[in-house]
Amino acid sequence: MSNEQIKTDYPKPMSFVAMVFWTGLFGGLFWGTLGFFAYYLNFTDISPNVILEPFALGNWKNGWLGTVISILIMGIFSVPAAYIYYAVLKKFKGIWFGLGFGIVLFLLVFFVLNLFLPGIKPFFNLSPDTIITSICLYIVYGIFIGYSINYEYQNNKVEDKEAAT
Repeated sequence: MSNEQIKTDYPKPMSFVAMVFWTGLFGGLFWGTLGFFAYYLNFTDISPNVILEPFALGNWKNGWLGTVISILIMGIFSVPAAYIYYAVLKKFKGIWFGLGFGIVLFLLVFFVLNLFLPGIKPFFNLSPDTIITSICLYIVYGIFIGYSINYEYQNNKVEDKEAAT
């Protein structure tokens, strides 16, 4: 086998844009599921099901089906968040930008989107456990998205530099 044939036998790596999609989807599903467990264990008063309250009718949204659909919706909503990070912050190294991204998302949800989610009490009426748990979940979500995207960006930059030489 020649070297050229060996190179063509390997599958091409995923594009950066596709990686951002999968990172966002997985991040939303994973951290949404952890948010459900935090709710189930009474660390927070906010169930993932609050995302369905303005749109869905019926009691099914409060059961296991509502929880599964809510977590799937969180995964879907997480994809545009990942693309926003990709577009604005991908070049910045370190965890601090991901941490800041998570805090901005927390503030957006709890102060802006809160107006559209009747299942979330006004911020200053939430329990300290709910606030601390929620901000921690948003921070680790932001770090996950930020670090994953930045790592891939830096890795691609190094590979492009090596290919150029």
